[in-house]
Amino acid sequence: MSFIKTTEQDSNHNHLEKMSVSELLLNINKEDKTVPNAVEKAIPQIEILVHQIVEKLKNGGRLFYMGAGTSGRLGIVDASECPPTFGVSFDLVIGLIAGGDSAIRKAVEFAEDSKTQGWKDLQKHNVNTKDIVIGIAASGTTPYVISALETCNLNHITTGSISCNKNSPLSNVAKFPIDVVVGPEFVTGSSRMKAGTAQKLVLNMITTSTMIQLGHVKGNKMVDMQLSNNKLVDRGAKMIMKEINVSENEALKLLNKHKSVRNAIKYYNNGR
Repeated sequence: MSFIKTTEQDSNHNHLEKMSVSELLLNINKEDKTVPNAVEKAIPQIEILVHQIVEKLKNGGRLFYMGAGTSGRLGIVDASECPPTFGVSFDLVIGLIAGGDSAIRKAVEFAEDSKTQGWKDLQKHNVNTKDIVIGIAASGTTPYVISALETCNLNHITTGSISCNKNSPLSNVAKFPIDVVVGPEFVTGSSRMKAGTAQKLVLNMITTSTMIQLGHVKGNKMVDMQLSNNKLVDRGAKMIMKEINVSENEALKLLNKHKSVRNAIKYYNNGR
């Protein structure tokens, strides 16, 4: 099957500069509405990858995201949200970006073209066969990501991918690929738009379902969340009030003493 990079095909819309602001917004929104349907078609692939991730993390492994540009930033955002949301260690889900941390804010020229740096970045974290590495690239052609996954395969490290082109080089390298084909972007080739949205939706699905499977959610509540600001302390207190039917003052006392919603509820239910 030939590889067609649909993320680079001409937009379905032309003469964008002649559109009014209203027309621009409506047409961007029209394109964005197609993204969830594309993600839905990929759910069977996402499910297979999530099972792999859950198994690895249950057995002491870690989840790595690798990408360049927007894809790398999205992986870092998802990884960075796991500790405060689910109370897990900061080194359980790790996001790597071509060009290093400085590339999070400012593009590093040609960083994504390196065929050696991706593996070097993984080695800094002592990547091993317990871990799983997911390459993220809208185009599915990023050398930094592809070469790293190729080396992972050679070293018997489980690999997955998220791409927005069917039958991409990245998908063919990854053992557990996800293809979310969103088609041409509103601005031709601007894969930070529909492709970026699709990647973010998939990343949300991956880590949320994984953390639920690992036991970090009770009912529908983030009982292991970090209490890092007043909003979260207030949310935690409300969870406790609802779960064990105590006053706000008592809930806050329990939360301050036990430092987590889960521990506070457990202590109360065990007879204090």
